[in-house]
Amino acid sequence: MTAPTPADTVAESVETLAAVPRGSGRTALVWRRFRRNTFAMVGLVGLVLLFAFAFLGPLLTHWSPGDIDLINTQSGPTGDHFFGTDDVGHDMFAQTVSGMQKSLIIGLLVALLSTGSAGLLGTAAAYFGGWWEKAISWLTDLFLVVPSLLMLIILSPYFQGASWLVLVPMIAVFSWMITSRVVRGMTLTIREREFVRAARYMGVPSWTIIRRHILPNISSILIVDYTLNVGAAIVTESFLSFLGFGIQSPNVSLGTVINDGAQFASTDQWYLFVFPASVLVLIILCVNFIGDGLRDALDPNSTGASAR
Repeated sequence: MTAPTPADTVAESVETLAAVPRGSGRTALVWRRFRRNTFAMVGLVGLVLLFAFAFLGPLLTHWSPGDIDLINTQSGPTGDHFFGTDDVGHDMFAQTVSGMQKSLIIGLLVALLSTGSAGLLGTAAAYFGGWWEKAISWLTDLFLVVPSLLMLIILSPYFQGASWLVLVPMIAVFSWMITSRVVRGMTLTIREREFVRAARYMGVPSWTIIRRHILPNISSILIVDYTLNVGAAIVTESFLSFLGFGIQSPNVSLGTVINDGAQFASTDQWYLFVFPASVLVLIILCVNFIGDGLRDALDPNSTGASAR
């Protein structure tokens, strides 16, 4: 047996490098784990299709949400009215699609605001300490003890007549507290790590340390929290609208459409309730599947990831 020559060693190194899959960074690793999760991929594809349905669906019909067809009131699904019409003559397909648009926009914006606020306040409280921590902890405790749904119902009448987008900050302001506490706990651990202390000793500004070194290390919890907040915000908005405290006529959301059709759920006009309610259930399922998939992909120690 002869000893390997330098040329053989170089050739082996080249073969080893060639065997390493492209995109071996953390993002590619997370994506590979995410793709192995069947439910997560189903949720992702489903949510993309639902977005396409919400924003391209109006091209499939010549009816708008406010149009009234007096000739075809209380009619079932037909080629002209895909989801039927209500007792006034509104096209339920147009109303459902329009409601989806507003519910999805509210869900995405509320999740962005609430998760962003939780990340900002949680890291600031833990990193700076002192009066920052006291003030943010006091604010967090205050909002935690306030019954959020009751406050939303009380505040909603004061914003009647305003744009439906006012629901975004109203819902977001009661959705950040628990995540903020989790972020604070994670930041307390990370701020004592060597690379953070080294950056601090080198005189790197505090907010730069937070942006470059702390936020990337807690990004997994923030991403998962964002996806879960999308579903929670859509449900909250739909529930408020169902109770008459959310989006008001002439605007429609999934909550208002479901509310109008709820009384017909067990009648021969079931389609007034079943179609919009099914869309809401599909959105929530897809978002939750994506959130579970991201959690397993970002945390290799989770039960779901270990099983795969």
